[in-house]
Amino acid sequence: MANASQTILTVAGVDKTYPGATRPALDRISLTVGAGEFFSILGPSGSGKTTLLRMIAGFERPDVGRILMDGEDITHVPPFRRDVRTVFQSYALFPHMSVIENVAYPLRMAGSRKAERLAKARECLDLVSMGDFAARLPHQLSGGQRQRIALARAIVCRPRILLLDEPLGALDLRLRQQMQHMLVSLQRELGIAFVYVTHDQGEALSMSDRVAVMSEGRIAQLGTPREIYFDPSSEFVAQFVGRSNLLPIDCQTQGGTLTAVLGGQPLPGVAVPRSGPARMAIRFECVRLADAGQPAEGACSVPGTVEDVLFLGNALEVNVRCGGHNIIAAVPAAGGEGYVPGRPVQVLFDAGHATVFHG
Repeated sequence: MANASQTILTVAGVDKTYPGATRPALDRISLTVGAGEFFSILGPSGSGKTTLLRMIAGFERPDVGRILMDGEDITHVPPFRRDVRTVFQSYALFPHMSVIENVAYPLRMAGSRKAERLAKARECLDLVSMGDFAARLPHQLSGGQRQRIALARAIVCRPRILLLDEPLGALDLRLRQQMQHMLVSLQRELGIAFVYVTHDQGEALSMSDRVAVMSEGRIAQLGTPREIYFDPSSEFVAQFVGRSNLLPIDCQTQGGTLTAVLGGQPLPGVAVPRSGPARMAIRFECVRLADAGQPAEGACSVPGTVEDVLFLGNALEVNVRCGGHNIIAAVPAAGGEGYVPGRPVQVLFDAGHATVFHG
């Protein structure tokens, strides 16, 4: 992340409630984005992420709070006067214009000379590997190619901030993965701030310097992808980002030590903040399986029986019944043929991979 210490965008205490709504679309949202940062806003439908993006773009205005760019209040500045460009899921290309004319259009509207705008448009087409398609019309391109053209058009003016509103949502899995690599490379080459809205955790985690996870108009957690994935601040984040077992435990004092207990089985080393009932999150991939009765060797250990198995190609999801609870382990598919329903196993995990939430 370039110029991480320099804040280019500040959202300060923003509220937004639409007429007739029973709850706010945004509820006291505050965040900062650094110059050259890839910042993602992640959340389910209705969490407020697109409203927040539209507010940064200037298409919506907050009921309360301010939007600042480089310290300047732009809350009431119209969209066309903000040094911001937006890429939407719908490409919004002009069908009667060629690819290069589409890309050069913002410069044309800004009054640039034809030779200058065409040169800059060609440069942007090369950045997104679409230089050979300059003369084509949009209907002659695939969805992934049209999205690249929309990106080139958005960056041709070199905005201070590029906003991306679920731009890969209409593409198939292979194309989405290709575009993720291209976006990261493009952002690093341009050195401008990207603010990326998505409901896809894989996109947010793989590309971002930091992620804001939103729920019901609020920021549930803001941090690096690793912080959010391995140290979720709430049950919502633990369940929404990645796949976690969420297990009811009881925090008891045993031998003078506060210990997490699952179905009568002590889990030594699991950090518990206080006594009483709680819930413990453990990622599927942090769970290991061993033969029944095998020594735990420092790990938490719970006996169980395989109930069912899902084959996912590169991995197996093995659902193990442990007393009154089920624990799912993601294990490599290669060598996992022996995990069949009815097999007794030992469920193992490191205490440091468990996160405990009190209600």
